Amino acid sequence: MNDVLLAVGTRKGLFLGRRRDSEWELDGPHFNAQAVYSIGIDTRRPVPRLLVGGDSAHWGPSVFHSDDLGATWTEPAKPAVKFPKDTGASLERVWQLHPAGPAAPDVVYAGTEPAALFRSEDAGETFELVRPLWEHPTRSQWVPGGGGEAVHTVVTDRRDADAVTVAVSTAGVFRSRDGGASWDPSNRGVSAVFLPDPNPEFGQCVHKIAQDAGNLDRLYLQNHWGVYRSDDAGAHWTDIGGGLPSDFGFAVIAHPHRADMAYVFPINADADRVPAGRRCRVYRTSDAGGSWEPLSAGLPDGDHYGTVLRDAMCTDGADPAGVYFGNRNGELYASADDGDTWQQLASHLPDVLCVRAAVLG
Repeated sequence: MNDVLLAVGTRKGLFLGRRRDSEWELDGPHFNAQAVYSIGIDTRRPVPRLLVGGDSAHWGPSVFHSDDLGATWTEPAKPAVKFPKDTGASLERVWQLHPAGPAAPDVVYAGTEPAALFRSEDAGETFELVRPLWEHPTRSQWVPGGGGEAVHTVVTDRRDADAVTVAVSTAGVFRSRDGGASWDPSNRGVSAVFLPDPNPEFGQCVHKIAQDAGNLDRLYLQNHWGVYRSDDAGAHWTDIGGGLPSDFGFAVIAHPHRADMAYVFPINADADRVPAGRRCRVYRTSDAGGSWEPLSAGLPDGDHYGTVLRDAMCTDGADPAGVYFGNRNGELYASADDGDTWQQLASHLPDVLCVRAAVLG
C-alpha cells in the first residue's frame, strides 16, 4: 500500500498520521492548545511542504510551515497573513490554505475571516491581500454565516493559473478568470432558502466546493440546503441532491482520479446538526450526482452524533483512493478502497476541524 501522510487539525492542536504498508501511526498534538482550522499539503515539491493555520487564544492566528513532514516547524518573523492598515481590518482566522496547481509554482492562497483572499508567491511564507475581491462592490451586503464571515474554500484550475473560484460565507461563489483582477458572482441555480428572494445573484451560504477529477469544468457544491453540480466551471448550477437522505451538510469532495465520483456526508438539518438519520454514513456518487449510495462498512451502525465539518473530509491522491473524515466527536476514520470499507484510526481526539492527506514518494 502507498506511504501516506495524514494531517488532522483539531480544536486543540494538529495530529499527524503516517501509513507505511497497512499500519498507521498517529502522533501529536503539534501546536498544543491551538485550534487548527486549515491545512495545506504542497505536493509540488520533492518533499511536500506542510502549511498550517493555527489559532492561539493568547497569540492569535498564524501560518506555520514544515519541510520535513512535521518534524520541525517554522513561523515567519512577521505575520504571514496580515491586513493592510488602510483596510481597518484585523485577521481573525485562516480558514483555508490552498496550494495552487503546477501552472502556478509556489503560489498558495489563504482564505480568511474577515472574508478575504490572500496570495503567496513564495510557497506560503508571505501573503498579499487580493484587493479586487476585498473591494468588491457587493461586499457591504455580505453577512456572516454561523461560523463567521469568511473565504473558506479556494479552487484553482491546473490548466489555467488565472482561473480561481472561491466560496464565501455567506456571499456565495465568486469566480475570477484574470488572476484575481476582477470577480463575478457565480450562483445561478443555487438557492438561499433563508432569504426573502431565494434565488439572489449572491448571498448564498455555500459550505464547500470540489472539482471533478476527469472534467475540470465540473464542480460539486454542498450548500446550506442543497447539493449541486456545475458543468461550466460554476457559471450555472443544477440540483443533484434528490437521492440523499438530506441535502444539508458541510463537506463535499471529489475522487482524485475517477471522473464523476464525489462524496458527501449528509446532516439531518441546520437545526439538527447530527448525521442524517443519526447514522454515520458517507454517500458516494459514481455518475456525477445522478444517483447516490451509502457507504457504511466498518463505520458505527448505531445512533451516531458526530458532525463532519466542511474541511474534515478528504482524499489522498491514490488509486484506489484513500478517503478520510473526522468528526466533532473526535473520531477519525479511513478507507483505502474508495470508501467501500472503513476503519477507525482514532477516537477521543478534540473536535476535528480539518483533514488533509497525501501520498508520499
